[in-house]
Amino acid sequence: MQKGWRRTLPFSERKPDACLITVMTSTIEAKTTSRFAGPHLALLAILYTVLFNAGLFPVTALAGKPYWPGPWEPTSVIVPYFQTHAGPVLTCLFLQSGATICLGLFTAAVVAQLRFLGVNSAGPWIALFGGFLTVFNGLAAALMMWTLIHPAVVQNPPALMALYYLAYALGGPGFSIPMGLLMAGVSVAASFMKLLPKWIVVLGLVLAVAGELSWLHLISPAMLFLIPLTRFPGFIWIVAVGIALPRTRANAVATAIA
Repeated sequence: MQKGWRRTLPFSERKPDACLITVMTSTIEAKTTSRFAGPHLALLAILYTVLFNAGLFPVTALAGKPYWPGPWEPTSVIVPYFQTHAGPVLTCLFLQSGATICLGLFTAAVVAQLRFLGVNSAGPWIALFGGFLTVFNGLAAALMMWTLIHPAVVQNPPALMALYYLAYALGGPGFSIPMGLLMAGVSVAASFMKLLPKWIVVLGLVLAVAGELSWLHLISPAMLFLIPLTRFPGFIWIVAVGIALPRTRANAVATAIA
C-alpha cells in the first residue's frame, strides 16, 4: 500500500463511535365498549308481568263471582268451583305457564349479564338457584292444576283436594321463598359494583326478606299475606332491573408507540 493512502471501510463494517442511541416508547390507553350478547331483560320482565296478570283476569273478581277459591275455603266451595270452571282455569294456567318460562329466561339472562359486567361474587349463583327453583315450582303447580281439571280427576273430590293443596304449596310459598333468593342475589351483587339505582336495590332486599319470611306460612296461616307481598311489588322490581341494569361495559386497551 502506498504511503499516504488510507483504506476506507464499507459502511456495514464501520463501528459506531462512543455514542448512545436511546429509543423512547410511550403507552396510550384507549377505551372501548363491549355489548352484552343476550336477550333484553326489560322485554322478558314485561312479558312475565303482562302474561301473569292477564292469567289472573278470568279467575278473579275482575271476571265476576265465583272466583278462584283460597286454601282457607271449605271443600264445599273448592270442589264445585273446579268442577264448573275448567275453561277459565285452563286459560289462567296457559298464560301463567308462559309467564313462568319468561321468568326462567330472565333468570338465566340476568345472571349472565351480571357476570359479563364483572360480578364475581356468589350473588349471581344464588339468584340462579332461586330463579330456577321458582320456575320449576311454578310449572309443577300449573301442571298439577291442569291434571286437577281433567274430567277423570275433577269428579273425584279427594284426588281434587290433594292436587289443589299440593299445587297451592308449590305456587304459594313454593314461589315466594325461592323468588326471594333471586331478588336478594341480584340486588346484593349489583349493589357491590353500583350497577343499579339504590331504590331498586333496597326494594329488592325488602321483598327478598318478605319472601324468606313467607316460609313461616307453612306453620302459621296468618303469614299468608307475605306471599302476595313478594309477588306483586316484585313485578315493579323485575321490570326496573330489566331497564336499569347496564348492557355495556368499558374495556381498557393499552397501545405502545415508539
